[in-house]
Amino acid sequence: MKKTEKYGIFLALFSAVLYALSTPFSKILLESVPSTMMAGLLYIGAGIGMGFVALFRKKTNRKPEDGKFTKAEFPYVFGMILLDIAAPVCLMFGLRMTSAANASLLNNFEYAATALIAFFIFGEKISKRLWLGISATVLACMILSFEGTAAFDFSKGSALVLLSAVLWGIENNCTKALSEKDPMKIVILKGVFCGGTSFLIAVFAGEKAENISAVVFALLLGAVSYGLSIFVFVYAQRYLGAARTSVYSAATPFAAAALSLVIFREVPEKQYFAALLLMIFGAFLSSGDKPLFKKD
Repeated sequence: MKKTEKYGIFLALFSAVLYALSTPFSKILLESVPSTMMAGLLYIGAGIGMGFVALFRKKTNRKPEDGKFTKAEFPYVFGMILLDIAAPVCLMFGLRMTSAANASLLNNFEYAATALIAFFIFGEKISKRLWLGISATVLACMILSFEGTAAFDFSKGSALVLLSAVLWGIENNCTKALSEKDPMKIVILKGVFCGGTSFLIAVFAGEKAENISAVVFALLLGAVSYGLSIFVFVYAQRYLGAARTSVYSAATPFAAAALSLVIFREVPEKQYFAALLLMIFGAFLSSGDKPLFKKD
């Protein structure tokens, strides 16, 4: 395995761990901050955090990476922003009409959607080992989310959750198309537009957060688990591509479970360990680079 690949894998896993921080700590903060507003604050915190990093970089006279988008890249920029707004909204409405177990199961389709879209639409090469790795990863996520046959109940809510996963899959590929640009600028764009939109939705829905301390902590959490996580994720895509990066990022639920065990003393169910073995196997398979299909 090349050093660049190892570095990309490290970045993808680091991004997953950073993003995993949002799950247990958001659960604590949700006692004081409404859900939709919480989502907005996390994104806004991401934008603010990267904004401060950008100012620091400017003061140290460190030359930023190419952050100018060309006309050919504008559709990807627009798509990235629009999809990052639409996907959470679809998920929010879907959650209103379906069970949490069903939503968790269907939302894991994002990993498969990212890889399939990367191959069929963006022409990214997918090796046989990677196909198997993706399959093992998705199966692991399904085992982790499965809570009984009722979890397979399909309804309008299920369709919306599945749609959100597909939208995020497309968004991951739009971000990959921009991965050579300054990741900091990409995170700031996501923070401002996605966070601002979610926050406005929360305000119009009548949500209020009276605990100022919780709001500040939500912004700080967003700066780390969303801002820095996305920043590192974009770098990982440079070395691994959208499909492989998503496979390693699927380690997020396991990292979140480990944190929950420490914070809430929650002991994982038996299926957690079965899923963990599948995840490790999937990560091993994903290290292969021999193409199964090639596109001209």
